[in-house]
Amino acid sequence: MVLKVSKQTSIEPFLVMDVLRAATERQETGKDVMHLEIGQPGFSAPAAARGAVAERLEVDNMGYTDSAGIAPLREGIARRYRDLYGVDVPPERIAVTTGSSAGFLLSFLTCFDRGDRVALADPSYPCYRNILTALGMEPVRLKVGPETRFQPTPEALEAAGDLAGVIVASPSNPTGSMFAPGELRRLAEWCERSSIRLISDEIYHGLTYERRAETAAGFDTAIIINSFSKYFAMTGWRIGWCVLPEDLVERFYRLTVNLFISAPTVSQFCALAALDCEDELERNRDVYARNRTVLLEALAARGLEPAAPPDGAFYIYVDTTSISNDSAELCRSLLEETGVAATPGYDFDPDRGGRYVRFSFCASPEEVDEAARRLKTWRR
Repeated sequence: MVLKVSKQTSIEPFLVMDVLRAATERQETGKDVMHLEIGQPGFSAPAAARGAVAERLEVDNMGYTDSAGIAPLREGIARRYRDLYGVDVPPERIAVTTGSSAGFLLSFLTCFDRGDRVALADPSYPCYRNILTALGMEPVRLKVGPETRFQPTPEALEAAGDLAGVIVASPSNPTGSMFAPGELRRLAEWCERSSIRLISDEIYHGLTYERRAETAAGFDTAIIINSFSKYFAMTGWRIGWCVLPEDLVERFYRLTVNLFISAPTVSQFCALAALDCEDELERNRDVYARNRTVLLEALAARGLEPAAPPDGAFYIYVDTTSISNDSAELCRSLLEETGVAATPGYDFDPDRGGRYVRFSFCASPEEVDEAARRLKTWRR
């Protein structure tokens, strides 16, 4: 008997998880591993936020909340846009989501229909194209390069043909690069003129090292997706948010009610308290900045340079053609011979990814220091 299986589940694997599995198996044999493969902060949720949750659990049964999120959290996020970016976002246009992953799913369903073509940069976060594919939409991969910091441009979008939308990320995963000053505005204005929906993934905002990232929240037709996972170090709490155009709020709300009911209540209260933990979070960022310097120096000592400036996030995307054209084989060898786990570029760019490897520097300073030492002495 053969039962039907949806063709929409035929999506590519997320290779970083395969690397993590191999690294875990190595650890189970008693060997050590330097985890530079995964984009998970090496810190816990802020201490004061965890304390606030513990207190709340004593007086609250943590039932369902409004599907858009608790009002104090939405108001706190709105204040953040005003304080950091000078942009006024009404709390009514903010929707709290079950992580940024739910934000992408809900945004794509709200904006696009089956068959719609949505552009994204190559390289980029693989779940963009995988979610689009699972929903019956067509990811249009733009072959951008170092000359644009691997960021999309109006010219690249114009050459891509008929589009319903474009996804951008600044800082991006895997390169850590940001739009050059003024380029996000230029692209957003082009999208508005061309009736193309702009979806801006701003999950790595707060984690920048030379200049602050620009937000697309000032553009009324754009959707902004963010999360408490990275800067706020709350990956497992599964809590994020979207800033929505006014005309999409009710549609987004209806989808949320039906697909998720609401984001986890306990996580919403933790996120609310985390908004007031800036001092601790900035100390975390300082550790990432220090790790970034250490890893850049170690890679340079091996003649390996970033493919784009790692302006933010906690990644360095390295051109490894001087030692290999097969990043998957290179990462296997690196793990087996040194214990350093890194992610092959195939995850982010199926066509050109053999030339690149992504290193994450969000591990502890001790782990990054030891990885740097092993990279410098690796005989490859």
